[in-house]
Amino acid sequence: MKITLNRINDDYLFECANQAGNKILLDNTSQPNAQGVSPMESILMAVAGCSGIDMVSILKKQRQEITAFSAEVEGERVQVDEAKPFKSITVKFFLKGNIDPKKALKAAELSFEKYCSVSKTLEPNVTVNYEVYVNGEKAE
Repeated sequence: MKITLNRINDDYLFECANQAGNKILLDNTSQPNAQGVSPMESILMAVAGCSGIDMVSILKKQRQEITAFSAEVEGERVQVDEAKPFKSITVKFFLKGNIDPKKALKAAELSFEKYCSVSKTLEPNVTVNYEVYVNGEKAE
């Protein structure tokens, strides 16, 4: 796996591309008129995307009918010298459709405990918590 990063303005805007040429923009979001996401925001996006892919894959194999899938991710940061790494991340998944809530919760559990490479990369320094909501109800 390899990506490239190129500066595309006179400030902090970078274009990152994977080997297939797919791109995202990274920027210093503490500056006015930022045009991309911050690198720390991209980590939260990566956690959501990785676990989201896992969950959809698992639920499709179980023939669950997903009509909508979204997530909200919040990261809590802590000061360590001059840096502010994540201490914890909380992911809330919102699913709609003909879905068994227990299967959706199990899919999230499998993602974070077994499959999600992004959250596994953050271990053991970052605690990742998750909640699953199916058709507006919290899965338990």
